Amino acid sequence: MDVTDGLCTISGSEAVHIIKVLRMIPGDRLMLMDGTGNLYQALIKTVEGKQLVVAIEKLMPPSPSSPVRIILCQALLKSRAMDGVVRSTSELGVDGIVPFSSERTVVNLTEDRFRARARHWREIALNAAKQSCRRKPAQIASLHTLESVISQWEEEGDLKVILWEEEGAQDLKTLLRAAPRRKTFVGIVGPEGGFETGEIHAATKAGFVSVSLGRRKLRASTAAISMVAIVQYEWGDLSLSH
Repeated sequence: MDVTDGLCTISGSEAVHIIKVLRMIPGDRLMLMDGTGNLYQALIKTVEGKQLVVAIEKLMPPSPSSPVRIILCQALLKSRAMDGVVRSTSELGVDGIVPFSSERTVVNLTEDRFRARARHWREIALNAAKQSCRRKPAQIASLHTLESVISQWEEEGDLKVILWEEEGAQDLKTLLRAAPRRKTFVGIVGPEGGFETGEIHAATKAGFVSVSLGRRKLRASTAAISMVAIVQYEWGDLSLSH
């Protein structure tokens, strides 16, 4: 957001949305995010075509953040499913999304195609932040392998889980209620075909806990969204008292 002498110019698709969808006119007030966590109250001064100029009136006081930082490590899914995961988990308050490939991942992206998809996901995360009144969108990481994800978090003392449909002894809800609260939660969700047994063994050897979401067989995208919602409900800010 470019601010000069207290004025900010908004153009392009963002301006079109404000003018045509929200039907705002000069004199209306709106809230602006700068992408780094700051939120401003602004007053629309002029509207010309696909461009509007607003006056920054004040910086809004910071709102409480979720007591738990959530990192979702998600195996690449087909376009629509992956878009849905990014959108819904961003609205739920996930802090970072780490795309990765594994043995059963069917989506193969070249470096150029991944960069294009990542730009698209960042735009989705930004829009989701606006929708849910989050001050900072979820961060989209570079493409990893499952091995690099496991290695990255191996030495960390945070609560780390890997969802596995064949897990029969431990479910996520029970684990969260029994474990001491941590500042960071890291969850790995696989592709539609699930994980190989060897991948689960590698993760648990590195300190990840194999967990189930219950008896239902869920799509990977549904599992990811459910996992984040459960964590926010048990440890996070899905309440009015936070």
